[in-house]
Amino acid sequence: MKKQILLMTLIGSFITGFSFGQKIYQSQVPSVVLNQFQQNFPNAKQIEWEKKPGYYEVEFEIGMMDRDHEIWYDSTGKVLYHKEEIAKSDLPVQVTNTLKKDFKSYRIKDVKKIFRPGSVTYKMEVKSLTEEWELIIDAGGKIISQKPD
Repeated sequence: MKKQILLMTLIGSFITGFSFGQKIYQSQVPSVVLNQFQQNFPNAKQIEWEKKPGYYEVEFEIGMMDRDHEIWYDSTGKVLYHKEEIAKSDLPVQVTNTLKKDFKSYRIKDVKKIFRPGSVTYKMEVKSLTEEWELIIDAGGKIISQKPD
């Protein structure tokens, strides 16, 4: 019985690992994807690649502040998704105005810029003494999502 449980656990772990993504070496990334990445981010460091169903995911850091990036590429090298850690000071004026108006007494942290073909949004956490929210705001300053954090 113990052997069956152990075997089922191992099989489940193996299947789960492949269904959610598999870490791969840079040499296993298609050259068109790798070339696109290297052209756009020649100074990237701590690069980690994963093969996921339908896309390649790369996580890396860049710049003196070691800002985190996550990019999803399709097999042709097209960017499907790009999440980038940014400073509050890099937020567009429209987003800053929304935060000043609706979350004036809140502290802003963990700011990320998210690019998808056709849209750019900004994700962040805002915190007051009594509340904490996760926000997604579009580039025009419209709140897309507001969830308790």
